[in-house]
Amino acid sequence: MSLTLGVYDPFSELERFFDDAFLTRFSGGNANANREVAARQPFRPKMDIREGENDTVTATFELPGLKKEDVNIQLHNNRLTVSGETNVSSDREQDGYSVRERSFGKFERSLRLGQGIKEEDIKANMQDGVLTVTFPKTPAEQAPKRISVL
Repeated sequence: MSLTLGVYDPFSELERFFDDAFLTRFSGGNANANREVAARQPFRPKMDIREGENDTVTATFELPGLKKEDVNIQLHNNRLTVSGETNVSSDREQDGYSVRERSFGKFERSLRLGQGIKEEDIKANMQDGVLTVTFPKTPAEQAPKRISVL
């Protein structure tokens, strides 16, 4: 059995929680002020990592509105980095008003991979705004070994 490490930043969720709480408190519940601050926050796609039964690991990234041409995947120093730029715009009519919504920003998420995983071992597929990256688990002979202290 091998251990696969993923990068999870719990502080980003905590920051978002406090930003929302303070915005609501100090903007007097003004929804427009909340939207303005949310528009300035960077895009941070959600990521899910699972180990499969067939000695593979699958990382899934939610990238709504992006095309595969907008996404870059790089492997460097045993680090898999998914990055890109989003620039989504929509126009519609609602209740007699024109509504225009825009979302833009750069993003980057990184995973540390085990030693010995090669670029050709990594498979990526994007469908309906969901990027799925599959790579092999770290072989048992390359797993960290515990050294006892004498």
